[in-house]
Amino acid sequence: MDDAAPLSADRRDVLLGAALLGGALAIGYRPGAALAADAATPELTPWLLISPDDTVTLRLPCPEFGNGAMTQQAQAVVEELACDWAKVKIEFASTNRDLVNFGVYSPVPAAAAFFGGRSTISFRTIALQQVGAQARERLKTAAAAQWSVPVTEITAADSVLTHAPTGRTLRYGEVAAKAATVSLTSQPVIKRPNQWTFLGKVPVGKVNNAEIVTGQLQYGIDVRVPGMVYAALLQSPVHGGRLKSYDAKAVMGMPGVLAVVTVDPDEARGVAAMSAAPLGYAMTAPRAAVAVIADHSWQARKALDVLPVEWEDGHGAQWKSTQQLYDHAIKALDSDDNVRIEKLTGDVSNIAKASKVVEGIYLTPWCEQAPLEPLNGTALVTAEKVEVWHPAQNSQQGHWVASDESGMSPDRVFFHQTYVGGAFGRRLESDDVRMVVAVAKRFMGRPVHLIWSREEMTRQGKYRPMVAAKLTASLDETTGLPTAIIARQAARGHYPRFADTAYFMGPIPNVRVDARELPSVHVTPGPYRGPGYNSYVFMQETFIDECAVAAGIDPLEYRLKLLANFPNPGWTKSLNAAAKGAGWGRKLPKGMGQGIAIGAWGLNGSPKAGTCVATVATVEVSKKGVIKVHQLDVAFDCGRVMNRDSVANLIEGGSMFGLNMAMNEEMTVENGRMVEGNFDTYPMLRMADCPKINVYFEGLSDTDKYAEMGEPPVAPVGPAVGNAIFSATGKRLRRTPFRTQDVSWS
Repeated sequence: MDDAAPLSADRRDVLLGAALLGGALAIGYRPGAALAADAATPELTPWLLISPDDTVTLRLPCPEFGNGAMTQQAQAVVEELACDWAKVKIEFASTNRDLVNFGVYSPVPAAAAFFGGRSTISFRTIALQQVGAQARERLKTAAAAQWSVPVTEITAADSVLTHAPTGRTLRYGEVAAKAATVSLTSQPVIKRPNQWTFLGKVPVGKVNNAEIVTGQLQYGIDVRVPGMVYAALLQSPVHGGRLKSYDAKAVMGMPGVLAVVTVDPDEARGVAAMSAAPLGYAMTAPRAAVAVIADHSWQARKALDVLPVEWEDGHGAQWKSTQQLYDHAIKALDSDDNVRIEKLTGDVSNIAKASKVVEGIYLTPWCEQAPLEPLNGTALVTAEKVEVWHPAQNSQQGHWVASDESGMSPDRVFFHQTYVGGAFGRRLESDDVRMVVAVAKRFMGRPVHLIWSREEMTRQGKYRPMVAAKLTASLDETTGLPTAIIARQAARGHYPRFADTAYFMGPIPNVRVDARELPSVHVTPGPYRGPGYNSYVFMQETFIDECAVAAGIDPLEYRLKLLANFPNPGWTKSLNAAAKGAGWGRKLPKGMGQGIAIGAWGLNGSPKAGTCVATVATVEVSKKGVIKVHQLDVAFDCGRVMNRDSVANLIEGGSMFGLNMAMNEEMTVENGRMVEGNFDTYPMLRMADCPKINVYFEGLSDTDKYAEMGEPPVAPVGPAVGNAIFSATGKRLRRTPFRTQDVSWS
């Protein structure tokens, strides 16, 4: 089969026929071709191979960027396949094959999500179990045929098929070739969670741990292909700017330099073809850029450093300072321009007349995702095809972006997913994929390996949005609880909003929540580890503490009162578990304090959805204002867990991510340009700064869900630390990062 050939209607029919005749995974799903990997290892289904030595190779439509998502997917398959976990290997599923085989790896609605990094979404777990169950039944059917016995007498366990009445056995590898020819007449019934024996029951490490430790994994930055050249990139220093002029002749004589190419955001692209893309991917142009291509990376970098370049800054240059932008956002809070009402119940008009009113203005800055591996990618563009080797967060989106930027038909795009050295949302929208293809299409015929410098990546970010908010509440004179609340917010790209995160608004009879966009702000927002959510939880949980203090009620007790009639008991259980573990209420030395906060990711309008996380921070503040976080106690409710070690790992990592965000992170602006460029000006937590983190599972509600754990732990850390600082010093912090603020005391 010619992979580069156009996908005609006749070719579609041929592929469909091959799928059905080959016994592919077609039951209940769109079919895909069952093609032989080699003569010795026939393909059982497009999802898996079983070798004669019983090695099971799983092809999974998921990137792996440190969160264990591929391991989780593999566990779901193995739960039903009943193979030996020690013999499992994983590969990335082909986005090209998914396209030309009519969604062979996308057997559920919302196909794009299937090539993303989440692993416990129910439809995905069920689909993966079905992969394992169908393969298992085909193996059993082949064994039954070989022994001339009923298939009902065959059992499968640990990669061995057993005929119980006679004790005969066959290894999976001995019967896999025959199983590849079997077509099932009905879809196997998969296990319910209460029937699982492996998934969530047997602790396992990441399936690629050994390769990580030995350095064998290939990340995007490690890619080496024959004939490869290297590119160094420089984009408009003001987001939205344009290239004015450059002088390629000044560097073309330097050692190794092969070309100087430009990227024009205004040129026509193949956006019309994107109507066929899953979920109708939003296609955005790249930023204006110039790149030097050379034989070696250092040659390209040195030439770029001296390349004469001039830029047209555009409208972003109007913002002379970060404070000007902050003032703009705060001023917008009192404006009714570009306002959208998110929630409106009761009447808030008399809130100012109440005898006890609490009000605060809060702000969180732009934050950079700062993954360990800088943005990079490799692309080969020819007249016949496009190949991309890339550490994407969603390889399916990367596939379509590569098609869009190159103008190549999507069936002629081949996207090779690599492992990812950290993501946190920065690699989700595939602008890095677009940039490498945009450069490579100007140097056709050879693979171009593009690495963004740390400075270029940091200053050309798609950041956690800057958010300003104003919260006002009237408190009941008897209970101290809010009787009315107004929440106003201003940002560009501010998602989710208070209406999605504010659990405390449920029992309040009078509520107004509104949001306003800041279209004039040029700094680009984007996905993040809990984007928006972590800003709003910081604001709401700081504000709740202020209400508790104004009412003269312990902050833990105040939250429990607000949750008294909440329909999800996991919230109360999590608060109590974290507080108990931290020794909440114990007497602490002067200059030390405890703070508590709770938040939930993925509610989507339902208090029983998503994952809630409660965090207690124990903090010490010196008289000179040096902050030391000694301990974080964290409890949570995601319903149930599939892998306790992985969940604990995600909570610990997410807590440190959130702590660094609250303590250190802020991208600033000067004359429209982003200032920070590397870790000397954008500090990260050092090992000595990391507190003891205790994770408690007592908050679990044991409800029938396995909500995600990657993003939820990030948000409560900041407000818990801020509230602890108030307890220790009496100083209330209403913005982050804390390192820029005076918390000294005497």
